Amino acid sequence: MTALDHAALLEKANRGISAYLDEALAAGRIDKQLHAAAKKNTFPNLQSWVTDPNVDRISPNMKAALTAAAEAGRWEDIVNAYRQKARFGTGGIRGMMAFDKESIVRLKREGLDAPILKGPNTINNLVLLLTSAGVAKFGNHHTPRFDKVVVGYDSRIRGQDFASIVAQLFLAYGYTVYFFDAPCPYPEVTFAIPDESVKADIGILISASHNDYRYNGYKLSCGNGSQFDPKERDEMYHQYISKATFADVKLCPFADAPEGKLWFLGGAEPMPEFDYAGKGKFLINMHKRHLDHVRRFILTDDLAGKQRAAKDPLHVGFCAFHGAGRIAVPRLLRDVGFVDVNPITDGGLNDLDGLFPSFDSRPGHEQQPDPGDYRAAAIAAGTFKKQYPAKWPGLDILVGTDPDADRCGIIIKTQKGQEQVYGGKDYRLLSADEAWAVLIWYRLNQEVAKFGRVVDADKKFVVLSHTTTDAITRVARKYGLGVIHTWVGFASLSAAVRDVWDGKAGQFVPLKDGRLKPDQPLCHPYICDAIGMENGKRSFNVGAMEQSNGFSLLGGPPPDARSLGVDGHVRDKDGTLAALLMTEVAAWAKSQGVSLGQLVDEKIYLDPDVGVFANLYEPDPMDGEYPGIEGDRLKMRILRTALAMYQQAQKGGLLIGGVLVKSVCLYRTGKYDELFPPTEDFVFADEGFRFFFSDDRLSHLTVRPSGTGNSLRFHVQLHDTPHSQAELVKMKQTLQSRGKAILDDLREKLGAPRNNG
Repeated sequence: MTALDHAALLEKANRGISAYLDEALAAGRIDKQLHAAAKKNTFPNLQSWVTDPNVDRISPNMKAALTAAAEAGRWEDIVNAYRQKARFGTGGIRGMMAFDKESIVRLKREGLDAPILKGPNTINNLVLLLTSAGVAKFGNHHTPRFDKVVVGYDSRIRGQDFASIVAQLFLAYGYTVYFFDAPCPYPEVTFAIPDESVKADIGILISASHNDYRYNGYKLSCGNGSQFDPKERDEMYHQYISKATFADVKLCPFADAPEGKLWFLGGAEPMPEFDYAGKGKFLINMHKRHLDHVRRFILTDDLAGKQRAAKDPLHVGFCAFHGAGRIAVPRLLRDVGFVDVNPITDGGLNDLDGLFPSFDSRPGHEQQPDPGDYRAAAIAAGTFKKQYPAKWPGLDILVGTDPDADRCGIIIKTQKGQEQVYGGKDYRLLSADEAWAVLIWYRLNQEVAKFGRVVDADKKFVVLSHTTTDAITRVARKYGLGVIHTWVGFASLSAAVRDVWDGKAGQFVPLKDGRLKPDQPLCHPYICDAIGMENGKRSFNVGAMEQSNGFSLLGGPPPDARSLGVDGHVRDKDGTLAALLMTEVAAWAKSQGVSLGQLVDEKIYLDPDVGVFANLYEPDPMDGEYPGIEGDRLKMRILRTALAMYQQAQKGGLLIGGVLVKSVCLYRTGKYDELFPPTEDFVFADEGFRFFFSDDRLSHLTVRPSGTGNSLRFHVQLHDTPHSQAELVKMKQTLQSRGKAILDDLREKLGAPRNNG
């Protein structure tokens, strides 16, 4: 592109961007604040990319694609690509690679430099290299200096290619790189970082977890496998990533890596289809190391022997949802002794295809490969029935993991007589709330069965996000354990456990109320409640759980800041571990003559010390997010309406779904104040508004915004205590119906209908 071409493009872009923003403001599709911010940032960001000669070196087709978008009048897309930099959150960055399926298909077909619209607010080779340059320079200046990095990828479009250029940049900055030779579960990355065979300083996974096919991301972990501490993360971003330029991008191809600077992580033998650049001898069998570590958490004595000897062993199904768990999970289940594991291969569900063809991809209906979503469950159950028609009647458990296998979903047969509770189907999705509650019950009950008590119960505790069921809280307290409630996300769960290890638990006090005015104290950055923590005497975590299908157990205080906890697992969620442990629970239940669903009813809901918890969840919008700059306005409008509901509830008399709100909290930690500066009439309630329906605060509604995307989350928890099996079934139906009515009325009040397209 010549200098004249630059000038012509920039002149056209300046006019087109201004005209689009002015028209969108006049039409009410964006507000004045968004208009001003976009006017300030969009054209300067675009100009810096167009005029930087290093862009041509890294991505020769970028400017031609931008020119084509301008000629086509795609000003809304151009504004959304350039109005801001991809938001750097707790665990890295995540966003759309492109705004339309045609561009994603072209990326898949033509590679990283496919001529599609790119900008600082999309996930592309330029953004990932700039981010990596900032991370690499941060590590070079860190004390002590960082010198090792683990790099992995899942089944996302061009994931291996994105990971490869990231690895090449770290090689050029002098790092020793440990590169996975195949799509891998995120838990293997977080395990590999502190593993004795590696001992890396940084871990990176190219993944957007369970988001739809348009997305990709850059998951960033520190030396112990958890997400970076906020202080280090903020320094990394503000001092290095935000200041990185394209001149900082340099690459060292794998073939040119110095001896001993490039290692590969995989299995016992090289993968035949992978190019090791002549360095295949530098291969570490990380699959076996992870497997050997994970199997230690099995509590059943001689599980393999019992399964082999059983006349009717556990019958297991598995769905990878096009993801990296396709080999790891069946391998793990078979290794510990499950003899009948049936992966779903029909419909391409076992293929590593980042377009996720089994899911709806129509504009406005882009479904997510989320194993905790009822639609994903329907896909898995329906495909299993077609592939294994003879095995469906006897199937005991169907396990699913998302593309990077850090989430685990469980499908079970509906208990007889409860079909109407679960939509008349012969199967149901066991929610993560139910799964983790019965998993914690099982692990504690096994200790009681073996030793007559929970060993060192006075030292043990669980940690769960505040949107996760209080059934877990009640189970833990019944067995004498402490409980910490944290904010949403495994970064908060891990940080809370770390603070307990550091002896800070005695400082945690129950949160009685949120704050509205920006000059008043904020909520604790990690903790919203600490129950029975014995003034800091507890130190061993037996479960870290979140409603969004994440589980791990972190153990006791680690020997140093770069290690896993003693007798603990990774400091982020692990869907492969959860799949194994839930399958073990199903096997034990079968040995007792009950199904997994019956076990939940008998040991959780019919226990008078716990009771029935109906936990309902809906995202808004139902798929993806409200798009772009116009989506920002929709999200903020809904939050302002939620704030008005909060203020009405403070005065009294607010009904939601016909249920009276008795008290309310606003949960705000301030972590997104830079993005959403507080004002006298509005603050960003980053952890949500909570409306309590009962004096014991066990029944409530939470409206929680995403901090980094244009979406919201609605959570309902309702509680009651049944006295018989018949009353339990009726109570389930009643609470489910009441919860749905609450969500329906909430959406009407907020102006957030379910049909988002």
